[in-house]
Amino acid sequence: MKPNRSIPASTVIPVLIYPDVRAAVAWLRAAFGFVERVRIGEDHRAQLGFGDGAVIVGDAGNDRRPPRPGEVTHSVMVRVENVHAHCAQAREHGARIVTEPTDFAYGERQYTADDLAGHRWTFSETLADVAPEDWGGTSVTPD
Repeated sequence: MKPNRSIPASTVIPVLIYPDVRAAVAWLRAAFGFVERVRIGEDHRAQLGFGDGAVIVGDAGNDRRPPRPGEVTHSVMVRVENVHAHCAQAREHGARIVTEPTDFAYGERQYTADDLAGHRWTFSETLADVAPEDWGGTSVTPD
């Protein structure tokens, strides 16, 4: 892929819609630790980075809207170094913790939270390298 400073380098980039882009950027930075890398207009879009991943925050309008209360249409998973510390930071900034940090047989410790607009996020800390077959998964080799 050719590099382009006007778009994140990540291969997959979720675009999440918020009623107030600037408020969302400020909140995502404070609560979840994202870093703003590009601003497009004052309240149109922003590109945020986290490690080698990225997300775009977009404005509501036309057919774009944030989730409605009680509606989960997607979840974004982000890998972090310390789930407990990350969860505490998110809680301190008003994230609604859906599931507390939990250790899973597949070698991850995870918690799930809803952000200020109702987007669902799962944050995952790797505890061990575990073969999928060890917990009931199946490794699939590409054709």
